[in-house]
Amino acid sequence: MLKFFKTYLGDLFLTTRFYVAGAVCALLFIIAFLLPVLLPYVTLLFFALLIIILADYVLLFAIANRPRATRQLASRLSNGDKNEVELRIRNRSRLAIAVSIIDELPVQLQERTFKLHQHLAGGQQRNISYSIVPTERGEYEFGNIILYVQSRLGLVSRRFTIAANRTVNVYPSFIQLRNYQLLSGIASTNEPGTQRKRKIGQSMEFEQVKDYVSGDDIRTINWKATARRGGLMVNSYVDEKSQQVYCIIDKGRLMKMPF
Repeated sequence: MLKFFKTYLGDLFLTTRFYVAGAVCALLFIIAFLLPVLLPYVTLLFFALLIIILADYVLLFAIANRPRATRQLASRLSNGDKNEVELRIRNRSRLAIAVSIIDELPVQLQERTFKLHQHLAGGQQRNISYSIVPTERGEYEFGNIILYVQSRLGLVSRRFTIAANRTVNVYPSFIQLRNYQLLSGIASTNEPGTQRKRKIGQSMEFEQVKDYVSGDDIRTINWKATARRGGLMVNSYVDEKSQQVYCIIDKGRLMKMPF
């Protein structure tokens, strides 16, 4: 008995259209009380409404197949940025349905009014995308996907709960890091007029002997090469590029928070 109630009544919900139709019938019965001549017509209308409600129930619980729903999202999310989430909803029955979708979002988002509405024809599949913006790093747990399905009559709805539990880690904003990556070298830019320029160094690592030009240090004149060439020759040296590299590790309280 409990299984029967859970299967055929536990997931049954009444829609706004049902209450509007009931209110109209109640108003008509009040009018028929004042005008008894209308009572047979109002009674006939009331029983017709009951038949339509029963037909709507049979369409949803006896004929309509269980829809399918899956959630697609990245294996990790970027903190403080828009992260795309995609829901794939498929209508497996031949009936056209209206679907209200509730995706159980992580508690960190504090989203309590999230709901999507779609209309699907028989056998149609639709991909629905939305974005979320995490505000703190850690583990974000997505819950089930809940579908409230209505037929074209729209007097009752049936709930389908689809298991889609998943835990996703949220890391510091790696999307922004990708957008602002440093170029590997000046020559790798695509701007017109950019060229690689050799910078003369003052270290003791010899590079080559070249002709003297205005601005060269006269202390680097190579007198032997000058005597052989018959013109001023200077030694050029490569620039020193060694730098001190510091590795800094933050061991503060915030960095010790586990995912």
